[in-house]
Amino acid sequence: MVAIVIAYVFGPNVSERYASSSHGEAGDPSIATNYVQTCNLLAGPCGWDSKGAHWKVELLELDDDGDGTEYQLSIETSEKPERFLAVLRGESMYMGEYPVPMKETSDGVYQARFTAPLCTVDSTMIWRIDLQSAQAPIPSQQTKLTFEAKGH
Repeated sequence: MVAIVIAYVFGPNVSERYASSSHGEAGDPSIATNYVQTCNLLAGPCGWDSKGAHWKVELLELDDDGDGTEYQLSIETSEKPERFLAVLRGESMYMGEYPVPMKETSDGVYQARFTAPLCTVDSTMIWRIDLQSAQAPIPSQQTKLTFEAKGH
């Protein structure tokens, strides 16, 4: 029995088994990771079209007031999400989930300001932003949205 478990865990298809997983980081099965591409939001805006809707996401670094860098997230879309949230999830290490409520500032433009938490051991953290409408993931999000937060 032990030999079967060892063969399964250390068998030749280990990388394929983990790469094909549809689970999110830190083993959360409710978070799909079926992204078409990855985009570093601090390198510039990201966009995609899906089901007749256009999405454009932009993240700006504002200032560091001593409590960490503040960011402004702007999302432009032709969809009308209900109770629209951007959820921060640790990509480089699990540090919980942080919902960021998006506020509609003009027709189809949503914005929020936030400060990303930082680990006290490692001052650099990669975050992923997943979009939600009500309490469900936005099914049209085709791009993994990431950014690197740096501490002092």
